[in-house]
Parts: sequence; structure tokens; C-alpha cells
Amino acid sequence: MSNSVFQSVIVQLKDVTDRVFGVIDTEGCVVSCTDMSLLGERWSDAALKVGGSSENVVTFGQKSFKAIIGNSNYFEYAVFCGGDDEIARSFCHLAYVALNDAKVFYEEKHDRGTFVKNIIMDNILPGDIYIRAKELHFATDAPRAVFLIRQVGHSDVATVDVLSGMFPDKLQDFVLSINETDIAVVKQISSSTSDEDLEKMAVAMEDNLRSELSIKTVIGIGTVSEHLRELADSYKEAQTAIDVGKVFDTEKSIINYERLGIGRLIYQLPTTLCEIFLSEVFKKNSIDSLDQETLFTINKFFENNLNVSETSRKLFVHRNTLVYRLEKIKKLTGLDLRQFDHAIVFKVALMVRKYLSSREAR
Repeated sequence: MSNSVFQSVIVQLKDVTDRVFGVIDTEGCVVSCTDMSLLGERWSDAALKVGGSSENVVTFGQKSFKAIIGNSNYFEYAVFCGGDDEIARSFCHLAYVALNDAKVFYEEKHDRGTFVKNIIMDNILPGDIYIRAKELHFATDAPRAVFLIRQVGHSDVATVDVLSGMFPDKLQDFVLSINETDIAVVKQISSSTSDEDLEKMAVAMEDNLRSELSIKTVIGIGTVSEHLRELADSYKEAQTAIDVGKVFDTEKSIINYERLGIGRLIYQLPTTLCEIFLSEVFKKNSIDSLDQETLFTINKFFENNLNVSETSRKLFVHRNTLVYRLEKIKKLTGLDLRQFDHAIVFKVALMVRKYLSSREAR
């Protein structure tokens, strides 16, 4: 951002007190100051102390510093006030409030990344999107894909840097820190980009984060947005993809919203409706009456497209043994899984049961 924004606020602080106020960047370089002779000086040790401290205000070299956090959730600038006494600390905090507000205002007005983040987070009115896009010379009708990268287990602030290195075009592609675990990548694509191409991009992101930072991730992919105003919907779809995948595709680390299938529908159903469905399907016995071996057999039968011979081969059992098990399931539930209609009902019932179990575990 422009250092003149900081300087305009700093100059006004000069009229409040005779204390020296200023701003340093991550390298410790003084980029703005009431004492013009200090501009350009480099205080690397001060920057290290500010960046490595979680304290509200830190003191170093008879000065008080407070970090200004950037979009990546770590130290981007720091405001300082001359002195290390309590008054200096208070002045430093007040200067921080003024400078941080100026920074946020400037970024919202001039920064493309902040503009895109405001869109996906629904922090901007639809009518204002056109106005801001025009001010920023931003193409509104270009196709864009939204990826939501969620760090699992432990997170690392360097994740943003790794992803930014993969998408160097800062005018068209945006890597946005959402919170401690989530990062959104908004990438402009061509009209010929396929779902397979998007999944390859997601695989590349997953592999890079694993190899460089040992970070495990789950990545949701929203539908391609053809207009800026559709980015918020695409971002929500990427969130839904992760949430639904957590229930129905626990082994997958990359989930495309458009390939969620019936799981997406079930996830949006009220639990009471799901419970009624299960009670109507299993009138003879509850689905819970089926043991783990029987459920394993059923899942294998589904995986092999209701093919008795192929399933028996995969289970290493005689064909007649599998037929006997299927007859036993029919007797318990009233559903013959060899019939396509019955198999569909049973498959949906298993997914509904899984969904209800996930809701109970919350």
C-alpha cells in the first residue's frame, strides 16, 4: 500500500504531542515518521522483536511498538512511539488505531485482494460490486474458480506464501487468508477449463503444501463462477463440499461440489425427515440390527455394481455363500439388494444413517 497514507496520519499526530511517531515495515525500515530524518533507517532487531511477540505493545530501543496485522494474519507493519513508559505505550496504541483504520480504508478502496475477499464473504452489496470493479479496472464477466483449502491437524502461516508462489499473477489470481485454518484461492480460468483440470490444480496445491510444510489439507472446489457476483455462491459451495465430504467421503481430500451427488441433497434435509425415512424403509427391523460383517458385505456389493460373481470373488467367498447372505438381508429388512430399486433405497438409507450419526457426534 502507499506509505503516503501512513504519512498523512502521522503528520496529524505531530500536533498532538512532541513524541516521535512512525511506521516500520517487516524489514524494520522506517517508511513514515514525524521526524523526517529517520525515514529510510533500518531497525531489523526491532522488527524481529515485534514479529516474534504476541504482546499488545512491545518496547525496544526506548521506543514502543505495536504490530499492524495484514491479510495473511501476521505482522505487515508496526507503528512506533518514542519512549518506553506507560504514556508512550498508550500513545502507541492510539496511533495504531488511527493508522490501522487508515490502512483498512485504503485497502478496501484500492486493493483488489480485499475487494475479492469482501465479495466471497458477502461484505459488499451486489450493486457496489459493479462500481468497485470499474474503479479497480476489474473484469466482471471472466470465469473464475474458487478453491477452499482447509488445513487439518496443524496450520502454518507460511501456507499463504506457498500458495501465492503457485499463483504469481496478482492481477487475476488471489490467495486470501480467511482464518487460522482456511485459505481461499480465487483463480481466473479459461472457458475450456474442465472439472478434471480444476482437480489437477487442487492436487498440485495439496502436494506442494505437504512437501514444503508437511501440512495435511482438505480442499473444496465450488462451481465455476461466470461473474464476480457469483463468487460468494461458489465460495459457499466449496465450504459445503468440505462439510459434505467429511460425512460421506471421509477418504477423499479433494471434493468437488458438482460431484457430491445425492450426499449434497441428504446433507440439506432436516434430521426429523431423515428419521422418518429410516423408520419407513426398515419396517421389519432397524438398520442397526445389521452387524458389521453384513454391512461390509452390502458395501462391497454396491462397490461392484450389484454383481454377485464379482463381489464373491472380491470377498473371497463362494457365490452361494454371498447369495445366502443377501437372502438373510432380505429376510431382516424386506429389501432384496439384487433388485435395482431396492438397492437404491438401501444405499440412500445407509447414507442417511451416516448423516444422522455425524449430526449426533457434533
